[in-house]
Amino acid sequence: MAPTKPGIPKLREKLHFQRREIVDDGYGNEVSGDFATVFTAAAELIPLTGSEPVIAARLTGVQPYIIRIRSHVAAREVATSWRAVDARNGARIFNITSSANLDEKNAYIDMMATQGVAA
Repeated sequence: MAPTKPGIPKLREKLHFQRREIVDDGYGNEVSGDFATVFTAAAELIPLTGSEPVIAARLTGVQPYIIRIRSHVAAREVATSWRAVDARNGARIFNITSSANLDEKNAYIDMMATQGVAA
């Protein structure tokens, strides 16, 4: 078996990247609607050290992740208002907190995300 290069990510997960739709409320106003899938991509999930912040006077478990995907036009549009949903388990939702092209070569996009908090 050939050794793997340290810089090549293991894109084993499949995630739907979603953002809220802007809909008309019937009175001519634009409001936020439900989340809609913009694209689906293979991803690597890198878990970081979790924490247990107190939110609304109760202890909640928060697990931060780095989500790494191949860079393409739609991936470069991801913002903090987006979320990622596991394609194999729809109950596993990641709220994206930042997105960056760390190597500046447009090969991969790294996103900080948290699982376990409401959007």
